[in-house]
Amino acid sequence: MAPPPQRRIGLTGGIASGKSTVGRVLAARGLPVLDADVYAREALAPGSAGARAVLERYGERVALAGAEASEPQPGLDRAALGRIVFADAGELRWLEQLVHPLVRQRFAAELERLGEAPAVVLMIPLLFEAGLEGLCSEIWLVDCDEAQQLQRLMGRDRLGEADARARLAAQWPLARKRALATRVLDNRGGPEALASQVEGALRDGAAPAAPSPPPV
Repeated sequence: MAPPPQRRIGLTGGIASGKSTVGRVLAARGLPVLDADVYAREALAPGSAGARAVLERYGERVALAGAEASEPQPGLDRAALGRIVFADAGELRWLEQLVHPLVRQRFAAELERLGEAPAVVLMIPLLFEAGLEGLCSEIWLVDCDEAQQLQRLMGRDRLGEADARARLAAQWPLARKRALATRVLDNRGGPEALASQVEGALRDGAAPAAPSPPPV
């Protein structure tokens, strides 16, 4: 008898909506979690082809100062890079065209390595924007109110409101993603309520998405 098809859970949402919290819950249940953000950081690690391309384009504006600058190739000042690309759609598009293919290669390699695993989680913030739905057998969206998202992002990354709004504007709004998800996890409450929804989603399989509650 052929083994059942692998369950591939695409975990997405908006920036600061709570994806990492859900990812930790799933990892604690023993599921392999493939994190696009980790792969994107690796794609721009010091000495990598990606980092060299960024330094060639932006120069010392994005090079880390101090001791790390004495290395053969300095690391990237990611905050400075973020200020550049989130202020200019063309520069953001250039960076995504550099990084996204490298991230896809990592996903392909890891999915091949984990081919015998019954379930795998693909944590991809830009899953819909990058057209990666085909990698997944179901898609979970971590949802919250836009006002909550803004406040969480400002607090987490120590951003001013203008910079935080620029980062939010670079992604599809959560309202657009809700109708495309297999499952919507409501992160308007506390971590215990969110964890309970994750457990339910794991039990239910690819259940239809529940309607999102109206903004408070």
